[in-house]
Amino acid sequence: MPPLPNPLPDAETQCRQLADLIRPHLHRRPALIGIFSGGAWIAERLKELLGLPEDIGLIDVSFYRDDFSEKGLRPQVKPTLIPFDVEGRHLILVDDVLYTGRTTRAALNELFDYGRPASVTLAVLADRGGRELPIGAAYCIWEVPLSDGESLELCKLDDGRLSWELENA
Repeated sequence: MPPLPNPLPDAETQCRQLADLIRPHLHRRPALIGIFSGGAWIAERLKELLGLPEDIGLIDVSFYRDDFSEKGLRPQVKPTLIPFDVEGRHLILVDDVLYTGRTTRAALNELFDYGRPASVTLAVLADRGGRELPIGAAYCIWEVPLSDGESLELCKLDDGRLSWELENA
């Protein structure tokens, strides 16, 4: 496995690159939905970078996870807020890191409780591989292979900038 770049890539630059990938598809009038917490931060940033007038949706998949009975409820559960009708809309689901695909699956299950969108595409800053479900990102900036003991976490700094941290278990 190749070593990770040191320092880690700039997450703010990656957000701008992600916006550039999405921009050609704005004619479909997509709505952004960020998965708490990293995906929500990225969706907020994309809304600014793309100049989208509509508020973003925010989704917490805690109750939809297939490991909910094993792990229980996280103490920082946030309410899902989707301020637009998803019926017939083109949606861009935004997350920070794509790993097994289980978070994305949970988000899709929750989204369909709100209606039947015309399409849902996934946008992530990082794809670390290790998929357990047949889920892939339509928009991805960084493919980063990590070992089982490593995890990549997106953090929001005090000044509001986004930054990556690599954690070892």
